[in-house]
Parts: sequence; structure tokens; C-alpha cells
Amino acid sequence: MGNRMKRLLGLAVSGLMVTASAKAEQPLMVVYPPNNHETTADRIFFIGTAPAAGEVQINGQGVRRSPGGHFAPSLPLRIGENRFTLRYGTQELQLNVIRKATTPVIPNDLAFAIDSLFPSVDLARLPGEPICFRAIAPANATVSVNLGTTTLPLLPQPPAVQLPANAAVLTQQESSPLVINPGQYGGCTIATQPGRLGQPEFQLKTAQGTIAQSVPAQIEVLSPAQLEVVEVIAATGVARTGPSTDYSRLTPLPQGTRATVTGREGEWLRLEYGAWIRRSETRTIPNAVPPTTLIRSARARRAGEWTEIVFPLQVPVPITVQQGDRTFTLTLHNTTAQTDTIRLDDNPLISRMDWHQTQPGQVQYVFHLKGQQQWGYRLRYEGPNLILALRHPPIRAKGSSLKGISVLLDVGHGGPEDLGARGPNGYPEKDVALTVTKLLRDELVKRGVTVYLTRETDVDLPLADRIAQINQKEPTIVLSLHYNALPDSGDALATQGVSTFWYNPQSHRLAIFLHNYLVTELKRPSYGVYWNNLALTRPTVAPSVLLELGFMINPFEIEWIMNPQEQQRLAIVLADGIIEWLTEAQKGT
Repeated sequence: MGNRMKRLLGLAVSGLMVTASAKAEQPLMVVYPPNNHETTADRIFFIGTAPAAGEVQINGQGVRRSPGGHFAPSLPLRIGENRFTLRYGTQELQLNVIRKATTPVIPNDLAFAIDSLFPSVDLARLPGEPICFRAIAPANATVSVNLGTTTLPLLPQPPAVQLPANAAVLTQQESSPLVINPGQYGGCTIATQPGRLGQPEFQLKTAQGTIAQSVPAQIEVLSPAQLEVVEVIAATGVARTGPSTDYSRLTPLPQGTRATVTGREGEWLRLEYGAWIRRSETRTIPNAVPPTTLIRSARARRAGEWTEIVFPLQVPVPITVQQGDRTFTLTLHNTTAQTDTIRLDDNPLISRMDWHQTQPGQVQYVFHLKGQQQWGYRLRYEGPNLILALRHPPIRAKGSSLKGISVLLDVGHGGPEDLGARGPNGYPEKDVALTVTKLLRDELVKRGVTVYLTRETDVDLPLADRIAQINQKEPTIVLSLHYNALPDSGDALATQGVSTFWYNPQSHRLAIFLHNYLVTELKRPSYGVYWNNLALTRPTVAPSVLLELGFMINPFEIEWIMNPQEQQRLAIVLADGIIEWLTEAQKGT
């Protein structure tokens, strides 16, 4: 589960109203939600505990509890404030949960809906591209936007559906009925001449009168002859499908990549091949022409446990990577081939390389691999030369297939602030993750594996530092160990089991194998295998998988999670699964 949800579940129960008698002993505990919690969900679960004898009531209704006295009922919420009273014996806790609307509230008076005017930040497009405006206003209004000397009417739009959040798939609500958004007005214009069009001023006219509202945005049409060229200055430039972090990630851009800017939206730049990147991750190259390159020869060379392929270019250009079952495909954008010769000797990893000029300005290299399992890759620019490094399969030493094998175990969360999820008894995820990870380390060491831990004590460890350790150690595989929580709309009482997350295709087989192995050998419920864009699943130097080993918030499963004998058994089974996968994966290479 995401760090935000786990941080919320890790909050202390501050702000709750507790009776005087409860303060004396306080056996009734509510871990989640905190008082005055805000959510957009239509329900909320209450995670807590009380002595097993007796009854816990919420607003007068008894709740189901585990043998240890834990509870996690889900109750409906209405828009606005929702007050709840929890009782156990003579003790009473009161808390408030605020449900916020998921769609803008359409005003009844002469006003636009709050934050509904688009664009609200500077926007730049190429000549001939649509420049669109949107607003939410009362029905039967007349809406327009003034832009310079032009007035563009904004017309009522057909009903639009609102997609569920990405997290809805985690609670099996991704196909729930979608909300219809009424009151939307929109319109587009096209400008053919470069220049600044000015600041939009939206106008609204109803029977109550007329108002005008400006937004802090400047609209510009770019000159194709004077497009900005930028260079990636971040260690890894985050490329996305659209101009915000809500959009999906694309192949990261190595430091030094150069690209032409063909559009802007606030702090985001659109690059010529369609990706968007934050301006803060780039610098402008004054007076530069749009970067394009020829490519002629290419050469493969051995570099320890890696094969490096050197692509001599005239300028560093954007790239895209795709991994298949037995293929690795690298696409160079803004590139034209003049290739006659490529050197690729017999190789422990690559059987053949093909290249294609798939379209003007785009060259694609397809590496056909000898084995199905891919073990990692790296990309970097050295000057204008692109270096692709593909990792060789682990070498099987005689008498010990585990010699030279290393596993990096990332211990979820840590430190005084990042508790992770909390069980009904208040026990934090960070502690049980550390306990189980150390047990797993000991089991792997017994089997001859070299093991690295990202943390061995209760310290705060930023995600960037964890990833830096992975890139430095270059382990054979990476496992990040966690315990799960749910979004507010989930059912904490009914949801149990192991879930596994992967991102790069090279990690998929490991994720599937370990998930099935744990579910079968431990006889635990399966919560599923997910492709997910998580920081600890994104590293490319090794197959990297994140395991959620159970639900901290489930009042029954937490008793299994906290059982020392079951923790030891989990470590043994997971160690056996890792060894079995490594053995089988090595045979297939």
C-alpha cells in the first residue's frame, strides 16, 4: 500500500475525546482513523482493540472482534461531517470523519465552481494545435472566455464519466459505477501564427447577472523556427505521458539527454517525442537547433558481469526501452541510421541483434536473448555516446549454484515518522518488517547466499537512499518486505493475504513464483499479483519485487503476523522459495 495510506494508519490517536474513566486505564484503543480525518471514500474502517471480554459498540451497534479483541468494521459516510461514538464498558471515545466530494460542487449562485477553470497555469502549443478551455458553472448559463481581442463561447458539454482512482483495483472497485460530471462547459480555438495570446478572462452570465474571472495563466503559440532545446540535468529524468505526476511514467531519460520543447503547461515541458518532463529536471541550451543524430556502427564489449553496447551518436537523444520474454528493445528517437557494420561476438546473453528504421527519426534495436529471464540493465550517456549495459546470468559454480548469488532485502519504512501501517493493537509495520527481514537474512545466509539489508535498525531511510544501495550493490535480486493496508473504501475486516508487486518485465517471473510459493506453502490467502509503479519495484539493475506479506489492519491476520513461530516459518518458506527460483532461473539461461 502507498506510503500516504500507511502514514495515516501510523498516526497516533491524537485528538480523540476520551472520558475521564477511560483515561485511567484506557484499554479501548482506536488506531485509525485519526480524529477529523478527511476522505473522499463513501465508507471508513475503524482499526482498534479492546480486552477480549465484553462488547465494543460503534454508534450503538456491536462490532465483530478477533479472539484477541481486535476490530475493523467499515461504516458508511455521508458528505460532510460524520460523528462516531465508540464504547467499551464504561469507556467512550468520540471522533469525527469528514467526507469530501470527489467532484466540484456546482454553484447555485453567480459563480464558477472552485478550481474548475482551465487553463490555470501558463500554456504553450504549436501553431495549428487546439487550445482548449474548460469551466464548471450553473446549468443554463452563458459562458465564454476572452483571449486578447477574441471571445470564444464555451458550450455545455455532454456528460463525462469520472474514472475510479488507480487504487480502486486494490479494493476490487475499479468497475464500480462511474460518476457523471454535470455543469461542464468547454471550447477550443486554433491559432496559426506564433505569439502571445494573453491572459484568459472567463465570463459567466445567468439570470442573476454577469461576472468575469481571470486566471494566472498566459497563453502562447510557439514559433517552430525558434523552439527551446533542453538538456536533462537530473541523474535520471522522469518522463511521463502528461503534464503532472498523475500521468504514467515512461522510460527514464539519462542525464545529458537533449530534446526539443514542443509545448508547455505550468512547470511541465512537452518533448518532441511526446513525453513530458519537469522543467526543474532540465536546463535550457541557448541558441541550440533541434537535436537530431545519425548513427553508423555500434559495438558490443564485455565489462565484468555485463555486456555493454556502445552507440556512437552526434548528440544524446531521448530513448525508450521495452522488454519481452526473449527480447530487449531499445528505441532511439530523433535518429537516422547510416549503419553498415555492427560488432557483436558470441555472447553469454545475446544471440543476435537486429535494427530497423521503424519510421523517420526513429531507430529500433532488438536484442534476441538466449534465456527467458533477464537479470538487469543500465543506460547512461558518456558524452554523446549511449551505453546500454545488459547483465549476464549468474554463473553456476561447480558444487554450489549459489556461489556469487546476492540478495538485497529492503526493510519497509523505519524511523520515528514513517511507521508504516499499524495493527489494531498499535504495533507498527516498520518493526515487524525488520524482525521478519532479519529472520529471512539468517535463513538465506545458512543456504550460502550473500545478503544485504537496507537498514538493520529503526532508522529513517529515504527511498532515494534505498535505491542508491541497490544500484551500488548490484545484487542478483531485490526484495522489499512490507505489510499491507487499504484505502478508506476497502473492507479491512474481510481482506487478508499475500500480495506481490512488480514493475519491470524482468521482475515478473520472480513475482509470480514467489507469490504462488508463499500462498501454497504457507496456506495463506492470495491478495493478487500487481504491476505497480513503486519506487522499490522500478530499479533496473536487478529483478526487483515488493512483497506485502499480510494485512496489518485485519484483526484476524494481525494475530498470524505477530506470532513468532509463524514469523520464523515465513522466513524459512520465503528463503526456500528464493533458492528454488534462483536455481530454476539459472537452469533456463
